[in-house]
Amino acid sequence: MEFTHWLSLLGICLLGAMSPGPSLAVVLKCVLESGRPAGIRAALAHGAGVGLYGLLTVAGLAGLIATNPTVFRALQVAGALYLVYLGIRALRSGGPAQPTDTPASSPVSRPAVDGFMVAFLNPKLAVFMLALFSQFLQPSFGLLAKGLMALTVGLTDALWYCLVVLLVSQPAFVARLRNTATVIERCFGVILIALAVSVLANSLRDVL
Repeated sequence: MEFTHWLSLLGICLLGAMSPGPSLAVVLKCVLESGRPAGIRAALAHGAGVGLYGLLTVAGLAGLIATNPTVFRALQVAGALYLVYLGIRALRSGGPAQPTDTPASSPVSRPAVDGFMVAFLNPKLAVFMLALFSQFLQPSFGLLAKGLMALTVGLTDALWYCLVVLLVSQPAFVARLRNTATVIERCFGVILIALAVSVLANSLRDVL
């Protein structure tokens, strides 16, 4: 995997992790109600859940490339269109969910379980992984490159939430995250659309 492609993947994963939502709400509640160690456990478990999704996704796509490249190309185009849809939604967003809007159904007695489950039981994450990885995975990728993709998405997520846990004791941090949430969402949207347009252009060029 080329370093520039990996940097693109890393940047998108980081912006995705930074986007406030239910996962951030659960991690924040764990640390605010049960302390910093609980928040760290929730953050690491959440990253493990995301990384497992990434591993399952990249393994499935690799098998699809080997057995039916035409179907994979169609899936790649569909994934690009989905990324355009997500990008447009992010650009039109009036502001994502506030970090303190914790779902009432989320327990906090077992932070690691909470962190893992809020990631693994999120069907939108599975669809997003499929759409994102289909833009980067190549037929020539070996086990190392595939593992690097899954590791990147999992570690990026875990490290971001660990950083949140370390900073959340500072009241100004939550306020600043809330104030910049819309900017983060819109930057995320622009990058997703740019990536999707690039993939669609390359696919069209190959067909022609």
